[in-house]
Amino acid sequence: MDFHIGGFIPFTLTDYPGKIAAVVFTQGCNLACPFCHNKSLIPKKAVEQTASNRHVHEVLDFLHKRKGRLKAVVISGGEPTLQPALAGFIKEVRSRGYLVKLDTNGTKPEVIRDLIEKGLLDFVAMDVKAPLEKYNLLCGSKVDTQAILSSIRAIGESGISCQFRTTFVPHLLSKDDICAIQALLPKGKELKVQRYVAPKNQDSLPQKAFDVVPV
Repeated sequence: MDFHIGGFIPFTLTDYPGKIAAVVFTQGCNLACPFCHNKSLIPKKAVEQTASNRHVHEVLDFLHKRKGRLKAVVISGGEPTLQPALAGFIKEVRSRGYLVKLDTNGTKPEVIRDLIEKGLLDFVAMDVKAPLEKYNLLCGSKVDTQAILSSIRAIGESGISCQFRTTFVPHLLSKDDICAIQALLPKGKELKVQRYVAPKNQDSLPQKAFDVVPV
C-alpha cells in the first residue's frame, strides 16, 4: 500500500472531539509553514527511522487489537491528501469498526471531495492558515487559494462533522486577519483559534501543542 506513516500516537483524548482515538501522522507535506510543529514530517521520506515511524500493517494490527477500546482514528500529517493510498487506508481502518477524522490543509479539494462522496470520513478538520492575500507568507510556499476556497466549501456543505481552525502566531497574524478568515467560512461555521506554542524539542514525536485562545 502506497501510504507512508511518519508517526503514530496510540491514545489521545483531545484530537477527535468526544472520542478516544489514535493518531496516524502521514509523511510528507506540500507546505513549509514557518511555525510548523512537525517539521520532520514535511519531507516525502522520513529523514530517519524513529520509534514513532510505523508500517501500515503494524498500525492496522494495533487497531485490530484495540477494537472496542479506541473509538476513532485521526489521520493527520504532514498532509494526508498527498498519499496515493489514503482512501484504501481509510477503508482498512473503517473495516475495523473505527470512526475516521481527517486533518488537512485543504490544498487538495478534489481528494477531500472524493473521500466525502464515498462516505469515508466522519469528521474533517481543516487548517485555514490566513486571509487569502497572506496565504503564501503563512505557508512558506505558493498556494492556490482557489483550491483553499473549494475545500472550505466542500467541507462546509458536506453535512458531516467539521472544524475550521487557525493557528494564531502573533508576529504573522493580527486580530483583523482572524476576522478575515472567519469571513471565508460558510455561514454558521465558527473558526477555532489556536495559540501557537513553540515546541520544546523539534526532534520529538509528531505532536499538536496548541492552546485554544480567544482573540
